Amino acid sequence: MTDSSTPTPTPHGLVNPEALLAPQGFSHAVVPAPGRTVYLGGQTGHRADGSIDEGLVAQFDQAASNVVEALRAAGGQPEHLVSVQIFVTDGAEYRSSLAEIGEAWRRHLSRHYPAVSLFEIAGLFDPRSLVELVGIAVVPEG
Repeated sequence: MTDSSTPTPTPHGLVNPEALLAPQGFSHAVVPAPGRTVYLGGQTGHRADGSIDEGLVAQFDQAASNVVEALRAAGGQPEHLVSVQIFVTDGAEYRSSLAEIGEAWRRHLSRHYPAVSLFEIAGLFDPRSLVELVGIAVVPEG
């Protein structure tokens, strides 16, 4: 078992230059290992039956679970993610929920922190959605 503060091993090179602000919960750049690229469609907090919980943290938790499910269906694992884009309808709520969102991230993606971007947007396709995750993974050869 790994220490809970130890980053999750990944086949990809995570690049965090000392000349930039120290990253927390993301990497500044990722150099992918040779492999097959998987582009994940946006995942919201919807369950398979179409239901969705209220609240950003609950929706983020389900969206992260959905990312992992889609990635595994394509033959990948969370540590194969090289980029994640997070779209939220309320940036202030996201920032105020960082501890709980971090717990949900680690529950589904462990301590693997690829290149991550956060975007505050006016709305998502389903007006009940508060968050959508879009990922790119590179599944190593072999």
